[in-house]
Amino acid sequence: MKKKVIATVIAVAVSLTVSATSIASADDRRGEDKISSILSGLVGNGTITQSQADAIVKAARDAGELAKSAMKENRAKLDSIITSTLGISLDTLKTRLKAGESLATIAGDKKDALITALIAELNKQIDAALSAGKITQTQATSLKGKTTERVNRMVNDVKEFGKKGYGHSKGAKPNKASATSFKAA
Repeated sequence: MKKKVIATVIAVAVSLTVSATSIASADDRRGEDKISSILSGLVGNGTITQSQADAIVKAARDAGELAKSAMKENRAKLDSIITSTLGISLDTLKTRLKAGESLATIAGDKKDALITALIAELNKQIDAALSAGKITQTQATSLKGKTTERVNRMVNDVKEFGKKGYGHSKGAKPNKASATSFKAA
């Protein structure tokens, strides 16, 4: 019975941490503080020991760091695809985005090639997450079904520079197309 409780606590703790890192909060400790608070109650009532709680917090922290690393890697892949497809430097891309241009405007007649390349990369990331067991086949199918819409929004919307990803449109709800918000990666 106690092993089931501990396994459940670990699963909840890791889920909370991964959720917190996918939000990309400015306060990296916020998710850890929530987990610590939950675990403190379990330690207090004798369900788990302090050393078990500490191990769960460490596992959650490690999972969060791994998720951040994967997001950075996936973002770098998208940056590379965009710059190579458009034949511009990352600095030029950032400057033009900062000036309020959309990826579609920057791409010009290369827009369709950019969209095709980004869809292929995101679908590749989904396949990698499925192969690694990070998502289910149902989740992969659902994500792939939304990829074209997400990429089109990412390319066509004017972004607020400085937000994480290519994903926050001016005057519209946040766009979830960027790799930084791609939870499966």
